[in-house]
Amino acid sequence: MTTYYKHHVFFCCNQREAPDTCCNNHGASALQTYAKEQIKALGLSGAGQIRINKAGCLGRCDDGPVLVVYPEGTWYTFIDKEDIDEIIREHLQHGRIVERLKR
Repeated sequence: MTTYYKHHVFFCCNQREAPDTCCNNHGASALQTYAKEQIKALGLSGAGQIRINKAGCLGRCDDGPVLVVYPEGTWYTFIDKEDIDEIIREHLQHGRIVERLKR
């Protein structure tokens, strides 16, 4: 079976009321936007390539912020643009899991 996207990436962008922990309190929405822009700039978006999406709660806010890459089902945490760049370069472009960010 062929999937529509080679990689489909979901960023948890859930927002909870304080004092509950949530991914969006750690900049998830801004970094999701950054990832989407980077994928487009690299010419990697569209059918057969990579799709970056926002998601509601993915149930792992205590590990957050988190994203998951399908079809592999690989979960990552991230802190900044450099982490997102590494996930894009290593996993999405070259198929290598970024072990230091894996959750």
